[in-house]
Amino acid sequence: MHGLTPDRSARSDRAFVTLVTNADYALGAKALVRSIVLSGTQADICVLHTDVAEAELAPLSALGARLVRCELLPTSPEFNATHAKDALHGRAAFTKGKKPPFHTPLDNFAKLRLWQLDYERVVFIDADALVLQNVDKLFDYPQFCAAPNVYESLADFHRMNSGVFTARPDSTTFGDMLAKLDVPGVFWRRTDQTFLESYFPDWHGLPVFFNMLQYVWFAMPELWRWQDVKILHFQYEKPWQDHAKADRVRPLIDLWRAYAGDGPVPDPRSLPDPA
Repeated sequence: MHGLTPDRSARSDRAFVTLVTNADYALGAKALVRSIVLSGTQADICVLHTDVAEAELAPLSALGARLVRCELLPTSPEFNATHAKDALHGRAAFTKGKKPPFHTPLDNFAKLRLWQLDYERVVFIDADALVLQNVDKLFDYPQFCAAPNVYESLADFHRMNSGVFTARPDSTTFGDMLAKLDVPGVFWRRTDQTFLESYFPDWHGLPVFFNMLQYVWFAMPELWRWQDVKILHFQYEKPWQDHAKADRVRPLIDLWRAYAGDGPVPDPRSLPDPA
């Protein structure tokens, strides 16, 4: 696994995988990993991480996660300059929500290293998400499945969101991805998400409930039913931040805080749906 350094051997041929590139995402990953553990899965929980302090990763290891240190992809100086934070946001500003200050677009591409992992099947979940019901069934879905990027209107259904997807690790696929990722003049507007949508143009659509984006709570409340929500994803603003939309998604933040702590968590299916 060139570019990867695992802390121990895999315990299963299936794994939930997330990516941690800084202390903030390590904080998010603690709640995610705990939520996966509480879902009752028997699959591995694998945390790909870049150069993050050992103290930030310790809570993940304590929850049973397998830590795999990964290097950033060996992309060209031109590619790196094009996808640096200021350059990317200057060409493709986020207008629907605010990305946090610790968001580093270039780091997102390290997600592709999961195709190098020593698992037969993986389900990738962003570190700013929670698993609210057992979703082991996703391991039996084909490559490549993802939910549409729905959070504002029905028009969102034509785009995918890469916060949750199914994959089959394979070194040949990884090599082919690298060859197609970094080519002269390329610009992946939404980094890994745009690339994966291009690489898998016939991606299979998961129900939105496998990647329910937090803005649905107030923008499309008729779509939200707690009994259906399998994975909750805090796109844009994060639940551990103070932010302008916090009061609008307060029940979601309170739920995240329960998972981020060490005490009991409520059954999300017992929570009231949005008004």
